[in-house]
Amino acid sequence: MKMIDVEEVISRLSKFSYEEVLAYWVKSEGEEAQFYRELAERAKNLCLPESLVGTFGKLSEDSKRHAEELTRIFKETYSREPKSEVPPLEVMPVLDRFERADQVKEVLEAAMESELIAMNAYRTLTEKVDDPKLRELYLKLAEVERTHYEALRNEYEKLGD
Repeated sequence: MKMIDVEEVISRLSKFSYEEVLAYWVKSEGEEAQFYRELAERAKNLCLPESLVGTFGKLSEDSKRHAEELTRIFKETYSREPKSEVPPLEVMPVLDRFERADQVKEVLEAAMESELIAMNAYRTLTEKVDDPKLRELYLKLAEVERTHYEALRNEYEKLGD
């Protein structure tokens, strides 16, 4: 899996319509749900702290719920399934590096970094778009990513040195 070019994604998203951004967000939340579900499974299999497994599980459920709600809104508004070709900013290729318990800090660091990148990208996009509805959507996206980052940071801090 190749690294995502954040500037390229921001550039593409800044030209999107509200409909395209909504479709992108649906895809993004769906992939994020799967990503955190896999992290939760891996953390559980490695007998890592229950709070960490729970946090990954909660992030997965939150993302799944967001994807379902956004899909419903999209279908009601556009009478079709949402589709997007733009890679989500939030999902980074960290699963491959998470095979042992001693790798959990590295995985949390990478996941936190991806959430921060996404949050900052969405904040940047609020300044690049003129449409107030799009600006509001990007602000919501940034806030979702901020809460994900905070949850991950709390788990990271529990691990100590």
